Amino acid sequence: MSKQLIQRTPLLTGEDVNTKREEIRSYFHATLDCYEQLFKTLRNTQAYYTKSISLRHPLIFYYGHTATFFVNKLILAGLITERINPKFESMFAVGVDEMSWDDLDNTHYEWPAVEEVAEYRRKMRAMVDKLISDLPLALPITWESPFWPILMGIEHEQIHLETSSVLIRQHTMDYVQPHEQWRPCQKTSAAPANELIPVPAGTIEIGKNKSSHMHYGWDNEYGRHRADIAAFQASKYLVSNQEYRSFVDANGYQSDDYWEEEGLSWRNFSKAGHPAFWLKKGNDWHMRTMTDEIPMPWDWPVDVNYHEAKAFCNWKAKSTNQPVRLPTEDEWYRLYDVAGLAEVPHGKPAVGNLHLDYYASSCPVNEFQQGEFYDIVGNVWQWTETPTYPFEGFDVHPLYDDFTTPTFDNQHNLIKGGSWVSCGNETLRSSRYAFRRHFYQHAGFRYVVSDAPAVLQASNYETDKLLSEYAEFHYGDTYFDVPNFPKTLAEMAITAMGGRPAHSALDLGCASGRSTFELARHFEQVTGIDFSARFIGQGVQLAQQGVLRYTLTDEGDLVFYKERTLNALGLESVKDKVEFYQGDACNLKPLYTGYDLILAANLIDRLYEPSKLLNTIHARINMGGLLLIASPYTWLTEHTKKEHWIGGYKRDGENFTTLDGLKAILGQHFKLIQGPQSVPFVIRETSRKHQHTLSEVTIWERVS
Repeated sequence: MSKQLIQRTPLLTGEDVNTKREEIRSYFHATLDCYEQLFKTLRNTQAYYTKSISLRHPLIFYYGHTATFFVNKLILAGLITERINPKFESMFAVGVDEMSWDDLDNTHYEWPAVEEVAEYRRKMRAMVDKLISDLPLALPITWESPFWPILMGIEHEQIHLETSSVLIRQHTMDYVQPHEQWRPCQKTSAAPANELIPVPAGTIEIGKNKSSHMHYGWDNEYGRHRADIAAFQASKYLVSNQEYRSFVDANGYQSDDYWEEEGLSWRNFSKAGHPAFWLKKGNDWHMRTMTDEIPMPWDWPVDVNYHEAKAFCNWKAKSTNQPVRLPTEDEWYRLYDVAGLAEVPHGKPAVGNLHLDYYASSCPVNEFQQGEFYDIVGNVWQWTETPTYPFEGFDVHPLYDDFTTPTFDNQHNLIKGGSWVSCGNETLRSSRYAFRRHFYQHAGFRYVVSDAPAVLQASNYETDKLLSEYAEFHYGDTYFDVPNFPKTLAEMAITAMGGRPAHSALDLGCASGRSTFELARHFEQVTGIDFSARFIGQGVQLAQQGVLRYTLTDEGDLVFYKERTLNALGLESVKDKVEFYQGDACNLKPLYTGYDLILAANLIDRLYEPSKLLNTIHARINMGGLLLIASPYTWLTEHTKKEHWIGGYKRDGENFTTLDGLKAILGQHFKLIQGPQSVPFVIRETSRKHQHTLSEVTIWERVS
């Protein structure tokens, strides 16, 4: 890689607004330049359209995804009003992790040409560059600043710089080529013998404060966490390929005893017999870097997933009779503090193989000393025992409410320290990234020896106040004799269907999914779509596990625990007929069409431009099919700018209601066959505070 340093993530503070604008502009363009340069390592056009692994989209998706992220977030923030390419901004919006609401089915997509996406990226670049010049800027930059979504987009692209480099590394050699700006390390020799270094007991404090922190951060970095750490020992070096080979040679992959239950299932499914980037050529081992296959550098850190790292630790514990395990996140922070580390400097190279300052690959585990240890930061990420969890005081940013919350599932473990390609926010002490335990990143591990058990913070109960309220709203008790609202709407829709075909239904704005399940009593297949993956996760959890657990506020800090099951709700038999996806109702993917019914509950007055949905929704419903709209018509400028309201204002001096607006828009293709009818609903906030609302229901039949 060029010796010119990759620009560091900007400080949120400064003395001069114009200087800060130019710093952010430079960071924006440098990040996009680096990302686009990464794709020069692809050998041919077909490399963009062939999946590296089945659990990810082809690379053309990621080439477009980071650009559409900017547009979609800026639309959501109200900083722009016109899209660049609505088709791209739907196609490239979602599909980066194997969540149930991601649509990774290639048959649904006609991917555009590479040059079309490149041109789209150029248009996005020009648009954001102009915003950087024109938007108001006050220092320090805060969550509420119009510059926050711009920083969010840049740091999001930095994340995909790394994850895309992993996908390129997983491509077959036919699809990649060496590149002058992405040269791997050339150093290798005999691996050093690892040893244990004592770490004294101490206290760690982590978490960010919104009002005082100096750098951009993702939601899971904010809040407070303090822990007392017992003394432990930690390996001086990351586990090298040579050290890990001892486990391979000891038949570690064939010995079930070393593998946790989940890891054993992964090993049996994958039929793994060695790390994924190891290659056997004759009697010799080689290793796959991003663009090359090289003789095995035994002194480089091994790249493994969590299950392999954990199995190694179990093997080492058994063979040494010591309590060997992976470090917790808290213990990694203790190592960081003991090593005397600080943030990556702005004007000189990092003290580790980090931020593309040295190589486009790992390097020997004994090259970068940090205190008594090596590679506490840099070289490869380090797996921890800790499933990601929210700090006390955690809050989600309204522009990206599903960055972290879908990973609070005890299935995503935190990785720490960064790798050779980690840039921007990823290099900060405060960064918190988590991956599914069977995934490959540029990640390895170090081990610790400790008599103290690994303290895990995860909870099986949903504690987010809004999500808990919606869980109760959809699946909980009845209050003040008001029937369950999502169930009532589904029953109204089913009754209105009469003898019409009932093959497929769409629950648009499904939230936690109760109507989706209830519609499946009548329809052969029901799709639930919501903008928020946080809400969808509740429906997904019920469909997959049959149970939903959450806390409800009694008063003040007092809560009680609730559990709901599909079986108790009489919905167990329909769970295989439902599916949940994330989507923008104003810019839905073309594949969501051909429905006999669409239910849109309490949705239209929360959309940024409801006419975009209402003017096109007829094309998604079969002739003679029904559209049920329910809404309290609570028009708020925080959700919908006033010029996009479809009613609730004076027109030509007369009242123009939302129903008037619905008739004007829908009347071109629909006939109103039922309603308007007021249907009440109650949302419980605490034991003594409830919201009582009336939603107006209209049912429309498509006639043209």
